Amino acid sequence: METVIGIDLGGTRIKAVAIDKAGNIQYQCSYPTNDGDDTVWKTAILETVRDIKDKLQCHDAIIGISAPGLPNKDNTAIAFMPGRLQGLENFVWSEFLETPTFVLNDAISAMMSEARYGAAKGRKNVVMVTLGTGVGGAILIDGKPYQGAFNKAGHIGHISIDSHGDRDIIGIPGSLEDAIGNCTIEKRTYGKYTSTDQLIEDYRKGDSFATEVWLSSVKKLAIGLASLTNVLSPEVIILGGGITKANNDLLEPLNKYMDFYEWQIYGNKTEIVKAHFEDLAGAIGVTCFAREKVTSM
Repeated sequence: METVIGIDLGGTRIKAVAIDKAGNIQYQCSYPTNDGDDTVWKTAILETVRDIKDKLQCHDAIIGISAPGLPNKDNTAIAFMPGRLQGLENFVWSEFLETPTFVLNDAISAMMSEARYGAAKGRKNVVMVTLGTGVGGAILIDGKPYQGAFNKAGHIGHISIDSHGDRDIIGIPGSLEDAIGNCTIEKRTYGKYTSTDQLIEDYRKGDSFATEVWLSSVKKLAIGLASLTNVLSPEVIILGGGITKANNDLLEPLNKYMDFYEWQIYGNKTEIVKAHFEDLAGAIGVTCFAREKVTSM
């Protein structure tokens, strides 16, 4: 099992990699998902797998699929993903690809790439939070991805920050996702901004309204992360997703709020770092998961 193929199936793009045992990328490609006709993207993935196997002469390579939603208990399919990628739910990839295939939630896949090769390499207890349109997350405990009962663990965006806030898409009031996710930026700014990038641009210019909104969101993020440190006590928290492109405009106020809210026993502060991998994180991470699943059998 020298080579493992990783496919990251997103709503917009499909990304594919082939990774050797040392973690080197032997091959990579990406193309539009064309969501709306599942036969199109399923066939595209099948052809990609065949192409990689032929080019690398790795016909015994196993496969990992990173996708949104909750996988089933055996990680052979996504069992729950309503509203997106019709045809994905309960689709068993091993049968379709005629190759042993393991399926993992995309946020957990991204965390696996960081834990094995990236910002958290060598760490055993890790939390990853992705800040983008929504807020996702993943947990590593004692070196292993924690999926929990029903494979639901890691939905950090759906912890509550404000019990009096509006209910989010799963019914949680005042969620972390609604506090900082790009999905609510128009609501949080009364229609002034349509993206977090616009908000941060005005924050950098010293705009008082943008500063109030942005720092309020970062403060709520800090409260959420500090709460997680009390529950999980991770060595490091990794931040990924498009909002992290704010860099120090995010990290500096976040660390100040963390110093205020985090329970720092004997001065031990949880390290917060940016993710190392970007677009290929899901595809790389699921190769790690697939390889480890086979090894443990």
